Amino acid sequence: MKARKEMVRMGTKIGAALGGVAFLIFGLIPGFYFGSYGSLIVLKHLMGGPIEPTVIVRMFVAVGILLGIVCVASVSIVVGSIAGTAMGYLVEALTAPKEVREAAEAAAKAK
Repeated sequence: MKARKEMVRMGTKIGAALGGVAFLIFGLIPGFYFGSYGSLIVLKHLMGGPIEPTVIVRMFVAVGILLGIVCVASVSIVVGSIAGTAMGYLVEALTAPKEVREAAEAAAKAK
């Protein structure tokens, strides 16, 4: 049972690391783009028309960029860790010895 937990934990950690790498490769630029565009759209609706490039608007866009990057990063890492956890369960199910699997099935039926 302990080996199963370790296998799943290792899969979770590896999946989160791969999700972080995937974010750095594929998600950094879209996070920047969608964060800045989204903040400009929100400002346009709040102001009721076109906006001027003032200091407040630039600060709002910078916060929107940071928010967009953080959101894309968190989604990438969480999805990667979920996929890694699933792979950990799969690898554990395929590589566990027959005696361990039978004992785990018997314990599950006893509950």
